[in-house]
Amino acid sequence: MPGRALLDTATAVEHLRAGHIIAYPTEAVFGLGCDPANESAVRRLLSLKGRRESAGFVLIASEFSQLQPWIANTGQSLLDKAMQTWPGPVTWLFPRAAGVPDFIAGKHETVAVRITAHRPSRELCTTFGAALISSSANPATARPARSASEVEEYFGSKIAGIHTGALGGAEQPSRILDLASDEILRR
Repeated sequence: MPGRALLDTATAVEHLRAGHIIAYPTEAVFGLGCDPANESAVRRLLSLKGRRESAGFVLIASEFSQLQPWIANTGQSLLDKAMQTWPGPVTWLFPRAAGVPDFIAGKHETVAVRITAHRPSRELCTTFGAALISSSANPATARPARSASEVEEYFGSKIAGIHTGALGGAEQPSRILDLASDEILRR
């Protein structure tokens, strides 16, 4: 594949820590990710995708502790409901913690989070030691990339590289549910 390097986990994490954007396989499509605590990286990702800040992003993690800085206390019964689906392909809208910036949560009082079961994504989060932004790898008006070559066509040298690994085999991106109401926002 010309252009972007295929990144092993250690190199991908070095890029994330340096404030770069990487692509990586998720359950169904390739994602673009960066450190959600790095405002400059997040704003570059918004620009790269042509995405409105008001939309917010999904954060993925390999364990619940990585999500705790981003979410408000919900009470045990609501937390148990989410934990019954994790790790797995369900994204829940939790109340956002005080101080979570709009460039992460958008115009919402919630933040979208998931503990992924997808091995390459879990490995990235575990090695990084924190949650990552997980946004489909496509410009806002295009379909999500389902191959490294599509990622390359869309973004080329605008990203640091593509993390190795295969897609998870799901046909559709994760379901998105509101934790408080159980409303389905994406099937």
